[in-house]
Amino acid sequence: MPPPLRSGDLLKVIAPSGALREIEAFETGVEIWRSHGYKVEISESIRNRFGYLAGTDSDRTKQLSEAWNDPNCKGILCARGGYGSARILENWTWGNPHKWLIGFSDITCLLWSLYHQGKSSVHGAVLTTLATEPDWSIERLFDLVEGRPLASLQGIGWGGGIATGRLLPANLTVATHLLGTSIQTNLDGVILALEDVTEAPYRIDRLLTQWRLSGVLAKVSGIALGRFSRCEAPPNIPSMTIEEVLRDRLSDLSIPIVFNLPFGHDGCNAALPVGIFATLDAEKGTLTV
Repeated sequence: MPPPLRSGDLLKVIAPSGALREIEAFETGVEIWRSHGYKVEISESIRNRFGYLAGTDSDRTKQLSEAWNDPNCKGILCARGGYGSARILENWTWGNPHKWLIGFSDITCLLWSLYHQGKSSVHGAVLTTLATEPDWSIERLFDLVEGRPLASLQGIGWGGGIATGRLLPANLTVATHLLGTSIQTNLDGVILALEDVTEAPYRIDRLLTQWRLSGVLAKVSGIALGRFSRCEAPPNIPSMTIEEVLRDRLSDLSIPIVFNLPFGHDGCNAALPVGIFATLDAEKGTLTV
């Protein structure tokens, strides 16, 4: 993990994915970090647009490069998710620097790429969603990056015992598109922490079936399921519920699974360290770092 952050440290804001739209929410998120004593510097090209992207690939690569290679910068805050971070990884190398990088959703690409290099990062609120977090979740994020212990998260255990392994959080859709690429890392023994948004149950079924067919799910030690928000079937279409799909595709794996943990879109998004050893207790329904 990078060294703990301290009040007064310089953090840089980048938009590696979708075009920034939620300006008021973004500015509020920046102020939350500043209110904790951090110097927050925003990239000059943060509002660039190239269709649905926050600027061209070269624009967004430059933002990441300037922040990552600045020796005075101790951490990188992602403005929002959306789509696009995978595009800037095609010819990207991280090099020797190691600093905090915080985000989720499409930022899964960056988190997994760093994990592949043996570097920890944070699956947590982006700047456009930070202000909607409850106080305890915001404080959890600062506890994580400032080196304080984290409380266990409570969900609903589906049985399967207890697993210990490196925690690898991800947006399910984004992570699925990384399978079979150079960004996919060794998943043997990891605890997958998965969430998603706006995917109909049949699409979640299709994604998990790809994981099954790839053989990857047979290698993981446990699965922590966060929020699958707005993942209902269209009206008047025959369907299983999202929970029924998850049970159908995962329950026969004979590994610990905990459902309904407080992370993901459209609600509390508890910060999770990437690559740090964790314990998943599917009898008590807890995830403990």
